[in-house]
Amino acid sequence: MGENYINRFGLDGRSYDVIPQSTRERRLTPEALALQYVRTADGDLVPLSSVVAVSVQVEPNKLTQFDQQNSATFQAIPAPGVTLGDAVAFLESVAADLPADFSHDWQSDARQYKQEGNALALAFAAALIVIYLVLAAQYESLVDPLVILITVPLSICGALVPLALGGATLNIYTQIGLVTLIGLISKHGILMVEFANELRAAEGLTPVEAVLRAAQIRLRPILMTTAAMVFGLLPLLGASGAGAQSRFGLGIVIVCGMVVGTLFTLFVLPTVYSLLARDHATGAARRRELAEAGAAAPQAH
Repeated sequence: MGENYINRFGLDGRSYDVIPQSTRERRLTPEALALQYVRTADGDLVPLSSVVAVSVQVEPNKLTQFDQQNSATFQAIPAPGVTLGDAVAFLESVAADLPADFSHDWQSDARQYKQEGNALALAFAAALIVIYLVLAAQYESLVDPLVILITVPLSICGALVPLALGGATLNIYTQIGLVTLIGLISKHGILMVEFANELRAAEGLTPVEAVLRAAQIRLRPILMTTAAMVFGLLPLLGASGAGAQSRFGLGIVIVCGMVVGTLFTLFVLPTVYSLLARDHATGAARRRELAEAGAAAPQAH
């Protein structure tokens, strides 16, 4: 009745399954079981209907398992405006009312959200630390990297605006966009701070004079860099088809972050630089004195 495989046999170079079963008319309906006979302990054959009763009930067409346990899968699509975090929090509250011998786990995007929920904060902190250390080694200063990175949290706030307005959700694609934004927006600060330091060391300008002049001269490269990145990402905002939502989320985060970060670079960064910038003119003069002393020492000898 169950069409179970028990063996194979070979014929003309091919292998065939051996499946013993009753004839077709004896296995089409539950009532056909009455036509089957079983042998008793005395060796007599009796109808199967005399020892068993047949009943019909609803059963699942398959038994699914998860982590080697019988399971049922609950699948849903969040309503517009409902983030994945809100959906997971709601299901967590519902799962708390399950009986004590029930357990639950997550699949697909929800599983990734639960397992890597703190990965963004760690990746964000690691990116900031690495960039800060590289800039500190390059400028031989602990203050200049702080001035350069001052626009990073401001640009991140701008990138989070479309997420707060419901334009996208915080997912793996928008997280990648936020981390990418750190490197992109830091370049604006490098352009301005490095040029201002060179002006102070070469011409002895004050921090305010140097940063204002640097902002004027570096305005075009900063705007062109932002425009090139924004226009390059515009196709992602109008994406359609499979994966369009992920491409839109990545694009909207970087575009909004670059626009807001550029505005803060042009207005906030000069203010911070004028307050925190170290005295490069004094450092340059000190290096010149040491160089002159080193050049005069062999002549005196």
